[in-house]
Amino acid sequence: MPFFKPNFFFDFTRAQRVGILALCGLIIALQTIYYTVNFQSKDNEKIVKEVWLPIQNQTDSTSTKSTYKKKIYPFNPNFITDFKGYQLGMSIAEIDRLLAFRKQNKFVNSAKEFQEVTKVSDSLLKVISTNFKFPDWVNNKSNAAINYKNGTFEKKEKLTILDINQATKEDLMKVNGIGNALSERILKQKEVFGGFVSMEQMSDIWGLSPEVIEKLQTNFVVKNIPNLNKIAINKASLKELSQFYYFKYPLAKAIVTYRSMNGMIKIEDLSKINGFPLEKIKIIALYLEF
Repeated sequence: MPFFKPNFFFDFTRAQRVGILALCGLIIALQTIYYTVNFQSKDNEKIVKEVWLPIQNQTDSTSTKSTYKKKIYPFNPNFITDFKGYQLGMSIAEIDRLLAFRKQNKFVNSAKEFQEVTKVSDSLLKVISTNFKFPDWVNNKSNAAINYKNGTFEKKEKLTILDINQATKEDLMKVNGIGNALSERILKQKEVFGGFVSMEQMSDIWGLSPEVIEKLQTNFVVKNIPNLNKIAINKASLKELSQFYYFKYPLAKAIVTYRSMNGMIKIEDLSKINGFPLEKIKIIALYLEF
């Protein structure tokens, strides 16, 4: 007996044949609509343009200004990192000039010197220089680095800015307002992240007041992005994604759903995922592998 009958279609009743043809037509119509109609709203397109472009530029090491307006705490411009420079709106060339200047073990001691070294525009300097914080001896040169006392020269202690990823418990406890418990909490959070990528992450640590965070950002920086165990967002399971600090279960599920419906996730797709924290998207992206 043959396995395939050429006229098997006509073995069905007339009603059954009509139903099969109608179902095939519906499937073809839906497929046509799916591949021809743009379901992305104008609002989503606007979010994509405003949010993912700055992140893509940072990953590709190109120059752009961030669309986020975060509060900027006082900082010493001599220790601006690539990440901090991007936040301030500096171009790659401007950041590189500062880093090359610092490699010569030289320091800028005023906003004017900062502009002379980096070549930033007057408008940008006016915005960011209000948050410049130089050592006390720079602002009060009458009591500067060398004082005469009892017939001998006494050197004033040099201001040291530490890398937060290299800080010890004792280093952290030197900050006014941080005791044993808070210092341990900061170090534990660093282990959870695998290393800090921005001093903005201090706001993610429970128990740190805005005043203490400001002091931390004055005394510590992220000098170099640490070697992170990045999460492969296109391969990680739901369980693995939900274990990441910034991905709770609902967001991890939304990522898996988006991935299954749209294929490989790119950096610019993060803003399209339902519930993704846009205000932290630049920091989170540094922990992900695409």
